[in-house]
Amino acid sequence: MNQRRNKPVRRGGPKYARTDRVKELIREIVATEIERLGDERLFSVAITGADVDNELAKAIVYFDVLDEEDLPTAQLALDENRYRFQKAFGEGTRMRRTPRFEFQLDASIGGASRIEKILGDIKASEQESN
Repeated sequence: MNQRRNKPVRRGGPKYARTDRVKELIREIVATEIERLGDERLFSVAITGADVDNELAKAIVYFDVLDEEDLPTAQLALDENRYRFQKAFGEGTRMRRTPRFEFQLDASIGGASRIEKILGDIKASEQESN
């Protein structure tokens, strides 16, 4: 009897989940579009990552700003240009639907800088006591 084996077809390239590939594409395309925009409010913005739900309907794009004072204006500029970023993503990919982008401050970077500050304070207080 000739049995058919259900082997997965391996296509070129490494195996990644589709959402992982989409996350990276979103990060790259949004960062490129920010450079193209030339909006002064976005000069200090860095796109740090993205999260996408399994249905690829919603994407949270994480960003950071160099100066905390620029945060409100940067958030506003990102929200105002959301449709442009989504359009650029749709044109740059072969997806039927593009996820809806939401922009959030990347809290992990702020947390890391707070930890560094605390460690620096501890080190300084140890040196003063010696």
